[in-house]
Amino acid sequence: MTEQRRWSDPQRVGALEAEARYARERYDLYRAKVYGSRQTSPTRLRKLQEASRYAEARLKRARADG
Repeated sequence: MTEQRRWSDPQRVGALEAEARYARERYDLYRAKVYGSRQTSPTRLRKLQEASRYAEARLKRARADG
């Protein structure tokens, strides 16, 4: 049994909500940086977007399993 599965459902969903929010905020901040004068990387932006989408998908799946 994995560590996450041992958590109670509300605790697990809460952790996934925090993870999804963090990933989304990192992506949003970096995306805003693209419009500024600082140098940015398209690859990094894409990876942050993927991480954000993955975290959201995990959260959605946990809520559905709830």
